[in-house]
Amino acid sequence: MSYFASHPARVAALAAAHLELVGVALAAALLVAVPLGLWAARRPNVAPWLLGVLGAIYTIPSLALLAVLVEWLGLGYTPIFVALVVYAQFMLARNIVAGINGVDRAQVDAARGLGMSPLQIVLRVEFPQALPVLIGGVRIAAIAMISIATLGGYVGGVGLGVLIFNGLTLHQPQMIVAGSLAACALAIAVDTTLRLAEAKTRTN
Repeated sequence: MSYFASHPARVAALAAAHLELVGVALAAALLVAVPLGLWAARRPNVAPWLLGVLGAIYTIPSLALLAVLVEWLGLGYTPIFVALVVYAQFMLARNIVAGINGVDRAQVDAARGLGMSPLQIVLRVEFPQALPVLIGGVRIAAIAMISIATLGGYVGGVGLGVLIFNGLTLHQPQMIVAGSLAACALAIAVDTTLRLAEAKTRTN
């Protein structure tokens, strides 16, 4: 804890960079996962295979994937960003499929009978009904991404991983503890915020 006391500005700056990395990567992951999940939800025969492939990708060890990405993309921000987007797909797409498939088909048929277009049905009927499940997927993905993002320090990226891996290199356990505790605090804060949002959508 002494590193927190002596370097609060550095820990705060790295935590902010860590949160920014996760936030941007999560937004990019959603841009891929939403259409992918919708496509899979419309194809019951395809969904298990797609989710199986995404699940298999998620089981790849983070360091192994980063090593491959560094070979392709070099050191820095890009490989950890791509890794976060890739790892998030399984959790996001799975919950999108589950959320859309859990919508009452009678409501969808009624909306179609009122003349709504497929896009209007998605935006006005399916997404609002599936929102609690979708937020649940975002919450799980965000927590996992906060953890995985610490590996960014190993490949020259940004965030609290810089503090952790600098501590390992310099044999400074206080730096490792400070980075780990800050990442844990970020995960708890994000989890609490998204749990509240999830609960609010369930009561509305």
